[in-house]
Amino acid sequence: MNADDPIHLHNRHTGGEEIEKVYGEAWLKRIYGNPLGQLTLHAAAKRSFVSKFYGWTADRPSSAKRVKPFIRDFGLDVSEFADPNPDSYKTFNEFFYRKLKPSARPVDPRPEMAVLPADGRHLGFQDASSVKGIFAKGQSFDIPALVGDRALGERYLKGTVVCSRLCPVDYHRFHFPVAGTPGEAVLTNGWLYSVNPIALRRNVAYLWENKRQRVTLDAGPFGLVTIVAIGATNVGTIIETYRPGVPVAKGDEKGYFRFGGSFLATLFEPGRIRLEADLVQAGESGVELYAKVGSPLGRLA
Repeated sequence: MNADDPIHLHNRHTGGEEIEKVYGEAWLKRIYGNPLGQLTLHAAAKRSFVSKFYGWTADRPSSAKRVKPFIRDFGLDVSEFADPNPDSYKTFNEFFYRKLKPSARPVDPRPEMAVLPADGRHLGFQDASSVKGIFAKGQSFDIPALVGDRALGERYLKGTVVCSRLCPVDYHRFHFPVAGTPGEAVLTNGWLYSVNPIALRRNVAYLWENKRQRVTLDAGPFGLVTIVAIGATNVGTIIETYRPGVPVAKGDEKGYFRFGGSFLATLFEPGRIRLEADLVQAGESGVELYAKVGSPLGRLA
């Protein structure tokens, strides 16, 4: 696979194959795909001041004029929005982290099922220690680096990992995959590389070199579950909306990303969960599975 090949997806909900329409595709290829672009990447694009500036522009009242064209160009379904009136959003960022109607994302009610934490493109790995390629052959996880804690990371070395990649066109709030009691969010500062496959096919380590925030959930029969929210270019801010120490139900909101593409990694201890077959197939084939928050991730092992 060439790093700049089209991004193919399998859509769980339609059963069809799709090619992703990449927001800013030409820019990504210029930055990550040639030596001059690499100079720009390391001098500016990965650095927080660039994303902060872009975030500032998305918070300006003048940015609201981008909302309607964005809805039109990417075919978003406004009937899903908690507030379906595009004119009600005062800035583009306010629109970007919009809420949806609860009925738009039903949560699988079966107690033995864990659910996907976000809308997005997902890869599932039943045993992280046996992975032979993430986004490209020969790339594997550095779990301790990903979670930002070696002792905690060692609990997941042979555990189960689900990667969830969010694009700018997606619903950008994320949710708890199982019920339990969450701890405090722990921030690990880092760069802000892109998490699009155009970048990750070249270097999957961007995931654990980027700014990220982990939350560990005491989830009863599901064990100790860790969710790592990873920022990316134009995503300098990860907002947690849950309250540490207060029990949550499966599907409760955990937080949201501000503007840009972003990424979640959900980690389970060994032997706790059996992933859905289409997630495992996605991990083995490298063809991401598009699926929505609240739909099945896996069941108790």
